[in-house]
Amino acid sequence: MLLPGPVAQGVADGSIDLAFRRWKIARVKPGSRFVGPAGVTEIVSVDRVDDITDEDAHRAGFPTAQAAIARLRATDDPIFRVGLRWVGPDPRVALREDDDLSDDDIADLVVRLDRLDARSTHGPWTRAVLALIGRRPAVVSTELAAELGRDRPDFKLDVRKLKKLGLTESLDVGYRLSPRGRALLARIDGG
Repeated sequence: MLLPGPVAQGVADGSIDLAFRRWKIARVKPGSRFVGPAGVTEIVSVDRVDDITDEDAHRAGFPTAQAAIARLRATDDPIFRVGLRWVGPDPRVALREDDDLSDDDIADLVVRLDRLDARSTHGPWTRAVLALIGRRPAVVSTELAAELGRDRPDFKLDVRKLKKLGLTESLDVGYRLSPRGRALLARIDGG
């Protein structure tokens, strides 16, 4: 479930603990967790509701129920009231800052990259994407994908896999290698 930055920040600071969505069927379930701009958020409840109260609208960061309803997709799909709880900071932040990689860390990362390459329908890609981001930080993903002859959505999915390993980080425009990613490339390129 995607939360815009201000909403995610509201969940993190405790001022928001609800969200509303229009779906044909619930797309999330209690206990699910996702990583967003302000860290890890957990879904604590999912209820189909007939209407939104002013009190619930306030808990979702809106001044009135009418304002909350106006922000929903304009469909006849049911409204779901989603309870949210901030769990903690994004664990990838600490991971990407960890550039003190042991030989075992390097070996583990190489195995993970090899697995991603082996599962790929378009051939090995991990080292090429890391090297490209290293050479061209803060470049829009459309240009990076084109340089590799890839379509943008698939390219972005692959970069997210590298981000999950702590090797890249997203910028307002494009990406850059994290300290961990730079350390890995230095070790595998240098030896």
